[in-house]
Amino acid sequence: MMKKRFVVEEHETIDECLERIKAEGYRPIRRIEQPIFREVKKNGETVIEPCGRTITFEAVRNE
Repeated sequence: MMKKRFVVEEHETIDECLERIKAEGYRPIRRIEQPIFREVKKNGETVIEPCGRTITFEAVRNE
């Protein structure tokens, strides 16, 4: 089985990404979400806060 990862692009919906996966002949088997953090200074302290996320699909080749 050939595996490939597909990242949901910045201005792309999850459905559009799934259509792209299907068009390339793959089938999604796993969804991975990873948070994105940034450092912000508040009252002289550095605070880490979430500012977004990345969604990645792992897919295998259709047979």
